[in-house]
Amino acid sequence: MKYAVSAPQADLLREIAAASEAMRIPPARSQTAWALEQRGLVKRTWRGSGQVAVVTADGRYFLNHGRHPQQLRAEKERLEGDGAQAALAPAGGAELVSRLMSASGRKITVPDPAPKTRGRWRAAYYDALHNGHVPDGHKLRWNGRQRGDCVFILVDEEPGKAAQPPPVPTVDVPEVLDRPHPLVHATRKALGRSQGTVDTRGRAEVIPLHVSRPLADRALRIVHALLTEAESRGHAVETQTDLQDGEAVHTLAITIRGHAFPLVLTERTTKVPHEPTPQELRQQERKPWTRLPKYDEEFNGRLAIGAPAKSWYQHSYSYSDGARWTLESRLGLLLQDLERLAAEAERREQEQERLEAERRRRWYAALAQARKQQIEQHRSKTLIEQVGAWQQAAGIRAFCQAARVRADGTPVPAEEAAWLEWAETYAAQLDPLQHQLQTPPDPPAQREVLRELSKVDTYAYPWPFDADGRWTLVEDEPADELP
Repeated sequence: MKYAVSAPQADLLREIAAASEAMRIPPARSQTAWALEQRGLVKRTWRGSGQVAVVTADGRYFLNHGRHPQQLRAEKERLEGDGAQAALAPAGGAELVSRLMSASGRKITVPDPAPKTRGRWRAAYYDALHNGHVPDGHKLRWNGRQRGDCVFILVDEEPGKAAQPPPVPTVDVPEVLDRPHPLVHATRKALGRSQGTVDTRGRAEVIPLHVSRPLADRALRIVHALLTEAESRGHAVETQTDLQDGEAVHTLAITIRGHAFPLVLTERTTKVPHEPTPQELRQQERKPWTRLPKYDEEFNGRLAIGAPAKSWYQHSYSYSDGARWTLESRLGLLLQDLERLAAEAERREQEQERLEAERRRRWYAALAQARKQQIEQHRSKTLIEQVGAWQQAAGIRAFCQAARVRADGTPVPAEEAAWLEWAETYAAQLDPLQHQLQTPPDPPAQREVLRELSKVDTYAYPWPFDADGRWTLVEDEPADELP
């Protein structure tokens, strides 16, 4: 049973207790009244179309003492049995660990123990912790040190350690660049002795930077360490020039497994209130309707490296200085992200290639099946035509024989005899059995015919048949049937 009472519940309880008779409960507060009834503080009943409630003895006790009487009784019973329960607690850390080793799931729960019992379990826990009773490779955990249930768990750390990924290798950034990377050398040369903002994002064959001058040296050292580490892992580093919206865009990219990941190093900015210049003030006096900017963007000393804005990989990988770390400590994670993205891209390409190969195989199998069906239809049509011609020839011969039998030995008139002679000659021409039978030649493999039979786009892949209808693609042998 819950003993705690919320502020709305306490307010309603006081209103019910102050009423001289059963108080009608508004529908909006029926849930609150139900909660009080569950705690035994009020009794509810229906009267007419609504509910009424009266306070119970436990409710009045709660209002006078601020605690539920059953809570006091439970605490009293718990304290009365504290000594007996404390005697059941482990005598030391060794016994606690022994019990945990034999317990189901290596877990022991002591339901809300009294102070003496909790103290005995606490002493056993610290004895096991500080006197070497916890087995190697295990960790002893304890929840409920001050209140509530005491839960002791003996955790095997080996499976967790085995499941943890290996640590990310760090990338060392030199304090001084004695032998800078060729791209770093070219960028440093392009900067010269300029003292203003460093912005090389629009230049070719250099590292794209956008930082304040005091951070230029640190930025170059970071990029040097990153590029050197990438090349030592077998990745390619190169500058690229692409065309976007009709303009040349120069980028620096690390290419991993054939996938290029562009990078740009910038210094983050912070919004600060804009301070009007004398020129802006004079211009506003001449043109009062003009508006001055409210804020300016100022460099804040935090470097960031990642994919350029509006690129395909924008927001896919980016690291910067933080409150508790520096960008130098995140270079290993950056390379790990790039290698992960390259592996994912390679898996996607392999999957696409597999799906494309399967589509190609099914397409050729469908064409092969359609070609087989076309040949079968052509042969069956030829056979039916031959049988029909044979039957027609036999009928003509029977007709001629019946005409001669009708004469009953009398000479057949010349005109009739000529007609019957021609009919017999025509029957001989129709009869396919008058010459040697052979399989008819296959029909040409026409795209339109095979499209109707296969129900596929016959222009999707190279046509596998030659002019005589023979299969010509050796690498795509026709399948007997679709899977």
